[in-house]
Amino acid sequence: MAGLKELKTRIEAIKSTKKITSAMKMVAAASLRRAQGLIGKSAAYYDNLLHSAQRAAYDLKLEEKISGKAFSYPEVMQPKASDNSYLLLVISSDKGLCGSYNTHVARAAAQRIAELQAQSKKIEVICIGKKARDILNRKFSTLIVKTYEGISRKGADFDEAIEIFHPILQAFEKGVYDKVEIVSSFFKSAISRETKSRAFLPINFDDSQVVSDHPINIAGNAFYDYEPDKEEMLSSLLIMMLKAQLFNALVQAQASEQGSRMASMDNATRNASDMISKLTLRYNGIRQSAITTELTEIISGAEAI
Repeated sequence: MAGLKELKTRIEAIKSTKKITSAMKMVAAASLRRAQGLIGKSAAYYDNLLHSAQRAAYDLKLEEKISGKAFSYPEVMQPKASDNSYLLLVISSDKGLCGSYNTHVARAAAQRIAELQAQSKKIEVICIGKKARDILNRKFSTLIVKTYEGISRKGADFDEAIEIFHPILQAFEKGVYDKVEIVSSFFKSAISRETKSRAFLPINFDDSQVVSDHPINIAGNAFYDYEPDKEEMLSSLLIMMLKAQLFNALVQAQASEQGSRMASMDNATRNASDMISKLTLRYNGIRQSAITTELTEIISGAEAI
């Protein structure tokens, strides 16, 4: 009967675990829906800023071609004389129980670090979220200069994105870093995400859309002008665009984390149900066998009398 008691205790423990994983799945699903809403809004905001900045940059370059006048472009658009110094901004979570999400982010960061080290580049790493930091610490502890914690727990916040952005921008403008990249997961669906490194600074616009016969300040049949001038407008738009890009990366990472957690907790809940079914079947089999043995003993004893 000791076996029956142990099985019953184990079944009850797994039932309790199933309740926890089921609740975590529902919480993750709610967080994912909020993050998905933010993705749409932040992406639309970023795209509008990007298109406006591109238009201002194209108009400046076109005016240069026509007038021969050289303009002063914002620092964030100007490539450095060299590309020897890199900053990697690695975005992960502060909590586990989200499947392989943090492992994939850390692996992508480690792969990018290895590529840059093979090219003899100087590398520094800033981690947003402690999980990737904990993994990278095993091999690249000397490269990690700062870690931001707590952002993924509370959810992405634009003000916090700005706080992270300004020191990076100042370091880039001072020449501390030649290039800045973001390593994170970009959300596709609840079960699909893309983890890779993307360029952040300097900004590189494609010049292919600038053609000499395109009239300045004409969009369709409408005329538009800049106030303040193109240079100042472009500088302001680019800073706003970079802030929006970083915030969007945080939101994408948050959605990826919650999607991974939801899938992981769903699998855990299903596994718990399977284990409960198997253990219950085993419990009933042992219990039935014990009852049959007792009945046999009683019948045998009665016949002996």
